[in-house]
Amino acid sequence: MQKPGTPPDEKTRIDTLRALNILDSSPQERFDRITRLAKRMFGVPVALVSLIDADRQWFLSSFGLDAKETSRDISFCGHAILGDEVFTVPDAALDPRFDDNPLVTDAPNIRFYAGCPISVPNGSKLGTLCLIDQSPRGFDDEDKALLRDLARMVEQEVVAIQLATLDELTMISNRRGFETLSKHALSLCKRMESPATLLFIDLDKFKPINDTYGHAEGDHALQVFSNILRDVFRESDVVGRMGGDEFAILLTRSSASDCEAILQTLSQSVSDYNIKATRGYNLEFSCGFVEYDAQKHNSIEDMLAEADSKMYEQKKAR
Repeated sequence: MQKPGTPPDEKTRIDTLRALNILDSSPQERFDRITRLAKRMFGVPVALVSLIDADRQWFLSSFGLDAKETSRDISFCGHAILGDEVFTVPDAALDPRFDDNPLVTDAPNIRFYAGCPISVPNGSKLGTLCLIDQSPRGFDDEDKALLRDLARMVEQEVVAIQLATLDELTMISNRRGFETLSKHALSLCKRMESPATLLFIDLDKFKPINDTYGHAEGDHALQVFSNILRDVFRESDVVGRMGGDEFAILLTRSSASDCEAILQTLSQSVSDYNIKATRGYNLEFSCGFVEYDAQKHNSIEDMLAEADSKMYEQKKAR
């Protein structure tokens, strides 16, 4: 049996998937209607929307299969997300990649598989819309085009959910997306017994920018600052806009003492921008940060509240 490989954007892909907050969710009619349609149109016993998590595939929608998840190592969909086109296996029993796969040799006794990757705007492939049959069968170009059309319908529904977790102006996580991602990141740090630190940042003198130069310029300032945050912090850190001119960053595997150097880098990046920009104002910010303490913080919300309080202490001291 051949295990599926790992996509090159795996970290971003997993973060994107988990920010949607749909793993282990209750059945949703928006996806069930598509799998029902696929099952009926192709005349297959099984149609699924499968999401590929770090070590499992989980079925967001499932018709014809009782299981809710399987190991990623034995998944057909794990192979499908490695490419852009519809992935087909006409007869798994004759395919050396799958002939001894437990999903082939035992229930559900897969012989035929076709899966179309489900992509989101950042390019990540979160899973597939797939068809399964216990008998070998062909799948021509017209069939593939139809499956792609149905997969685009799934993508549209996923994007609708994603918009609820993404700040449209800055294209970083909004508060809901930040809290969802941070809960996963914090859980990982707890399991690995590694430190985590949360920064709460507020742009100083932001109201005068809006009042003097207009809201379009205020929006530009927010976008510029968000881009600086993306450049300064690591991909493993969680960056979000909490609302208005407030931002938060959860640094994984970083202690409070590590933050001093990181904040110096952020300050330098902002200073460099101010020197180059000729917009009539400077970007300035205040920041409070707090290191995760299991005895003190029961949730990411507790850390946000404490870091927010410390940020305002710094702002008042200016």
